[in-house]
Amino acid sequence: MKENYEILMSLEKYDTDETLSSCPSCDKSLNQEENVIRNAKFHPEEILVSSAECKKEFSHRETFTDHKTAQSGEESMTTTKPEKVFCRKTDLSKYQKIQKNESLCTSADSGTSACWKRNLPMHKRIQKEMKSLNCTECNKSFSQKGHLTQHQRIHTGMKPFICTECNKSFTHKSSLTIHQRIHTGIKPFICTECNKSFSHKTSLTEHQRIHTGMKPFICTECNKSFIRKKYLTEHQRTHTGMKPFVCTECNKSFSRKGHLTEHQRIHTGVKPYFCNECNKSFSHKTSLTEHQRIHTGMKPFICTECNKSFSQKVNLTIHQGIHTGVKPFICTECNKSFSQKTSLTNHQRIHTGMKPFICSECNKSFTHKTGLTIHQRIHTGMKPFICSECNKTFNRKEHLTRHQRIHTGMKPFSCSECNKSFSQKISLTKHQSKAFCKY
Repeated sequence: MKENYEILMSLEKYDTDETLSSCPSCDKSLNQEENVIRNAKFHPEEILVSSAECKKEFSHRETFTDHKTAQSGEESMTTTKPEKVFCRKTDLSKYQKIQKNESLCTSADSGTSACWKRNLPMHKRIQKEMKSLNCTECNKSFSQKGHLTQHQRIHTGMKPFICTECNKSFTHKSSLTIHQRIHTGIKPFICTECNKSFSHKTSLTEHQRIHTGMKPFICTECNKSFIRKKYLTEHQRTHTGMKPFVCTECNKSFSRKGHLTEHQRIHTGVKPYFCNECNKSFSHKTSLTEHQRIHTGMKPFICTECNKSFSQKVNLTIHQGIHTGVKPFICTECNKSFSQKTSLTNHQRIHTGMKPFICSECNKSFTHKTGLTIHQRIHTGMKPFICSECNKTFNRKEHLTRHQRIHTGMKPFSCSECNKSFSQKISLTKHQSKAFCKY
C-alpha cells in the first residue's frame, strides 16, 4: 500500500498546468496531486492508506486523517460547546453558522439568506416571484424543476409509482405511500382525544373537528358552517341551483355525484346491498337499513305527541299530520289536500287516468305500486301474512286483520241507530239498509 502511494508521489510534473504523469493503472492524466490519489480508488484492490490501529482502509488521505483524529479523541475543531466535536473544519464552520442563524449565502436583492449555496438560485426565484420553468403544453410556470416534472405527468399520463401489491399506479410518490396503507393497515395518525387512528392526516384533521366543534367552511349566503369543504360546496348548490351531475341515459341532473350514482341503478338494475337475513337486495343502503328493521323489530322514530313508534322516518312524518292537521299539498283539480306529496301524486292519477304500474304477467295496470304488488301475488301464489292462532295465510294484510277478529271476537263496526256491532264493515253496510236495521 505504502509503495503505491510513494510511486504516485514521485511522478514528475510538467508544463504550465502542472499536469502529473499518467496514472500507472489507467494512463489518465491529472493536474493535481490530490486528484491522482483520488483516481486510484477506482482501481480494485489498490488501497492507498491503511490504519494501523483498526486495520480500516481508505482511498483518500484526508479521510484517513479525519479517521485518526476521531480515533485519538483529539478535539482539533470544537465549538464553543466542548461536547460537540468535528473532524473537519468545514463541518465546524457550517454548524456554527446554523447555530448563529447565519446563512452561507445571502440574496443581494432581498437581503434574505438561504441556508446553502445550492438553495440560493431557488430562493431568488421565489423572492422575485419568478417562475422561470414553463410547461411546454400549457405554459404554466414553476419555480422548481421537481414541481414542473410532477405537473407534466398530467399531460403525459405517466404514473411511475406502482403498488407492488395490486399494481395500481400513481403520479406522486406520496400518493403511493398513502395508498399502501390500505394493504398494510397502518394508521399512523392518532386522535389525542379518543385514540381513533387514521391512514391520512387530512382525515385526522377533519375528525378532530368533532371534538373541537370547529366548522371552518362558512356559506356566504346563509352563514351555515361545515366541517368539510366538500359539504359546503354541495350546500352552495342549494342557493345556485347547480346540478352538474347528469345521467347519460335520461339527462336527469343532480347536485351530488352520490345521488347520480344511486339514480343510475334504476337503468342498470344493480342492487349492491344485500340483507344477510333473507338475501333480498337493494339499490340504496338506506333501503337496506330500513328493511333490516323488519327482522330486528326496531322502531327508532317516535312521535312526541302519543309515543307511537315507527321503523321509517317518513311514516312518522305522515303520522304527525294527524296531530297537526297540516295538509300542505293541494290538488289543482278538486282542491283536496294531502299531508304528503306522494299522496297528492297518487290522487292526481284519478284525474289523469294514469296507471304507470304494469304487471309483466298479464299487462294489467295500476295507479299505485302497492296495487301492482298485491296483484302479482295472484300469479306467484305468495301469501306472506300468517295468522298466529291457526296459521292460515293471506295475500293481503287487511284480510289477515279481518280474519283475526274471529279469534279475538272484536266487532269494531257499530250501527249508530241500534248499536249493533259487526266484525266487518260490509256487514254493517248491509245492516244499515232498511231491510235489515230494525230499531
